[in-house]
Amino acid sequence: MRIVLFYSEVESFNYFSDVLAAQLQARGHEAFIFDLTNPGSGGVHSLDHFIPFISKKVDMVICFDGLGILDDVYVDIWNEHQAAVMDLMMDPPIRFHPVFRKHPRNYHLFCCDRDHIEYVKKYFSKEVSDIRFMPHAGTLPAKDAAVIPYARRTYDILFSGTYYRYQDEFMKLKTIFAVEPNTKLFSFYEQMFQNLIENSCLTIDQAFCLALDQCQWNVSDDMIKRMLTFAEPVDWAIRMYYRERVITVLAEAGFRIHLLGRGWENYPLSDRPNVYHIDERVPFAKTLPLMADAKLCLNVFPWFKSGSHDRIFNTLLQHSLPLTDHSHWVADHFTDGVDIALYDLAHLERLPGIVEPLLADSALAETMIQKGYEKVSRNYTWSNCVDQILEVIHD
Repeated sequence: MRIVLFYSEVESFNYFSDVLAAQLQARGHEAFIFDLTNPGSGGVHSLDHFIPFISKKVDMVICFDGLGILDDVYVDIWNEHQAAVMDLMMDPPIRFHPVFRKHPRNYHLFCCDRDHIEYVKKYFSKEVSDIRFMPHAGTLPAKDAAVIPYARRTYDILFSGTYYRYQDEFMKLKTIFAVEPNTKLFSFYEQMFQNLIENSCLTIDQAFCLALDQCQWNVSDDMIKRMLTFAEPVDWAIRMYYRERVITVLAEAGFRIHLLGRGWENYPLSDRPNVYHIDERVPFAKTLPLMADAKLCLNVFPWFKSGSHDRIFNTLLQHSLPLTDHSHWVADHFTDGVDIALYDLAHLERLPGIVEPLLADSALAETMIQKGYEKVSRNYTWSNCVDQILEVIHD
């Protein structure tokens, strides 16, 4: 088959596209990556090469978060080719209502959270006919890659991800959507946010619907969809709220924590001697060796309550141990204390007691890592991802 993928402004997605293209080419397919951010560069991923490639039949398009099918011109191109469009959603569906409303005809949506599937079925069942669950994927290390002994690793706890003050994220409701404080609409989103703080098991949609009931609002389906798109700052705020809380519990317990990503200079405890900021931004591929040099790699889910995350899979494939909050999907596919270490956002006071024995007992940690590595290497690599994408063609 002849397949098109994309580069975008999201560096991790570019890495994913490279890996997918290599996997497809290894299976005999012809894969071209088009650079959406710099189409006029004249390079191998530019329009100069894209136009000749699409002058012949394109069988499949693979994109992340709708990037490469958003604009009308791309919808028309892929419809003309009758290409099967595979849209791999890495983020919550509240951000992508325009994609769900208008997309190429032969459209197939993959979600990394089972709750996201239910969301799309609930609000866009007429527009999206084929929606499937696809867990994230991890990158297998080179076969000859040396494994650093657990006790000799540089980092006790490593977290890779950005940090923003949750208060600032929430207040984007005012600046982006022109919603003023002390209005009923602003108070509605405050109630929604409070629902998520009080019950960390709620999904964004559940917290939204609960707030509607609490405010005794009866609104149309179309208005609900509009209001949900306005809830994106709430989604970011609750992520950052718990990201800050988890790191703070570990820092105040005295554990050595290394942070990788933008914004951590604004973290309230950034000046503590046991909190280290490695770097602002590191290319996705270069985070993998850092994971391999960590005992524990922390994951705080981006509010995926029934989903997966590549941090978990890459951690285990790099022979480190993932320390993550709960997800229904993770609970169904991994076992706490056997091949993963779980903590509960509702009981963060227990987190130090979970971490201490994992850092102290190398044999225990290495046994868990090996079991997790075997599971992920069989089931959650980019090769598995390609298998699932190609199944669509054969269905």
